[in-house]
Amino acid sequence: MTHCDLLLRNVHVATMVAGDRAWGYSGRTGAVAVVEDLVTWVGDDARIPAGLEPRQELDGEGRWLTPGLVDCHTHLVFAGTRVPEFERRLGGASYEEIAREGGGILSTVAATRRASERELMDQASRRLALLARRGVTTIEIKSGYGLDVESELKMLRVARSLGSASGVTVQTTLLGAHALPAELHGARDEYLALVCDRMIPQASALGLADAVDAFCEEIAFTPEECGRVFEAAIAHGLPVRVHADQRTNGGGAALAARYRARSADHLEHTSEAGVKALAGAGTVAVLLPGAAHFLRDSAIPPLASFRAHQVPMAVASDLNPGSSPVLDPLQALSLGCLLFGLTPEEALTGMTRVAARALGLEDRVGTVAPGRRADLVAWSIGHPSELSYWIGHEPAWVVIRGGHRI
Repeated sequence: MTHCDLLLRNVHVATMVAGDRAWGYSGRTGAVAVVEDLVTWVGDDARIPAGLEPRQELDGEGRWLTPGLVDCHTHLVFAGTRVPEFERRLGGASYEEIAREGGGILSTVAATRRASERELMDQASRRLALLARRGVTTIEIKSGYGLDVESELKMLRVARSLGSASGVTVQTTLLGAHALPAELHGARDEYLALVCDRMIPQASALGLADAVDAFCEEIAFTPEECGRVFEAAIAHGLPVRVHADQRTNGGGAALAARYRARSADHLEHTSEAGVKALAGAGTVAVLLPGAAHFLRDSAIPPLASFRAHQVPMAVASDLNPGSSPVLDPLQALSLGCLLFGLTPEEALTGMTRVAARALGLEDRVGTVAPGRRADLVAWSIGHPSELSYWIGHEPAWVVIRGGHRI
């Protein structure tokens, strides 16, 4: 007799494993066995191994089971909102105008610097609880609203604490190169030296960062400046990611490829040459439709080119107070289909298997398969396409992370 800790039965299993079957679905009612925190068996409900004795059994009653969602690009830790700027943009002001006047990122920086760790933790915990309730079991959280050493480290400490407090797996990213702080306006070299010589080494030494990101854009940092940041990151053993080609074609995709970045994110204005560079480097394209929607950007990422060159496409919420106040990962899936032209299967693949790859976690999460962590969601839906179809729906019936409900 073989014991398992949890047996989920009578479910349609969308494994999201790559292959010929849509959604990785066999077409039959399935079951999944879990021992400790790992999936140990996936198969037909009628062919559960003889002698398998579950300590707990859960009847899915015909629901759909998928991997837990992986939200691979968020700015979840911050203080305050940017509602006044939202109203200004509705009145015709552009994102760039507001940023140049000292608003935008810098207004959130001021609020985040003033907030204590406890205050940041309380606000971020509420946001993360909403995401988890909607199926997120792994999340990436960036800093970038501190822009000085202690405030950036404060944000990363909060992000690390969120993981242990919530049961959700948290990956942290140092985004010191997000904007120039007000006190160093015009002193670009001085600030970049701060990022490279103090922020990155301290975050690495304290084990607070899993990666380093930079905002490559006309209103932020040039490819050369971002390259300087990435050289420091790589010297400290940290992989890199890039905010690339969001507002203009600034060479961000090519920069990501040059440094073998795990991902290039946004990409609304990426050229064909940039797409080819990403393909050659194996870099994931992370699509952030919430930002395009909220900023009313008419440009969309070059999906046809991504498909033609087989660039893997992830989808994320980009949760942040200025350009994507999206607290629902399923809304990101829906917008990815409606605004960018993803298929529902591409969208869900982008928030499971491919998102895991963007975080370097593809061997642990993002698919339902033996040896993968038992991060699972059972959904009260009739087909996985409904996850992109309904708006304002909360279909998650049970959310499991590492074999335990969260």
